[in-house]
Amino acid sequence: MKLRFLLAKTLKLIFFLPLFVFAQSTPATIYVESFRQGEARVVEEKFDVKLSSQEKAYTERIKDSHGSDRYVFSVTPFTPGGDTSITSWQVKLTDLNHRFYDNILVNSLQEDAANDPKNQLWQLNPSNFANVPIRTKRIIKVDGFYVVLQVKSYHFTPIDSPYLDSMNLAVEFTNSDPRIAPDAPK
Repeated sequence: MKLRFLLAKTLKLIFFLPLFVFAQSTPATIYVESFRQGEARVVEEKFDVKLSSQEKAYTERIKDSHGSDRYVFSVTPFTPGGDTSITSWQVKLTDLNHRFYDNILVNSLQEDAANDPKNQLWQLNPSNFANVPIRTKRIIKVDGFYVVLQVKSYHFTPIDSPYLDSMNLAVEFTNSDPRIAPDAPK
């Protein structure tokens, strides 16, 4: 009887463990549409942003489909009031033609939407209490294009502190919906 019980438990473990490991290693994806709903498209590009305590910020001009500088993509550190240590990084996209919008990566400009996870995809916060887990693949549709953000790695110093000393972020600007596989029938 005990042998049968142990065998059943072992088989369950052998069967379910790979599923559990796969589920844990596959990052979640969150898709959201920006409050900006236009037709503008961009020159497609992919790049990595390597942030550190020495290279704290990053800025890149993004061209529209006509080749003109249209947007400014930036990543800046967030430091709690009066502190110089980085606890997270924040991503912003600003339209050079409409500068009164500080960040067009947000889903809503309404104050009551501030705590909605879909309105916080621009915050790269590795805290266990963050509304959006750090490894989540973020897809944000802005106008006629998509911005894809994926944190590839990050490091705390010291290791058990909330202070970041580096983060590697993969960024993609594309005019095609990244949720649809390239070879999938349309």
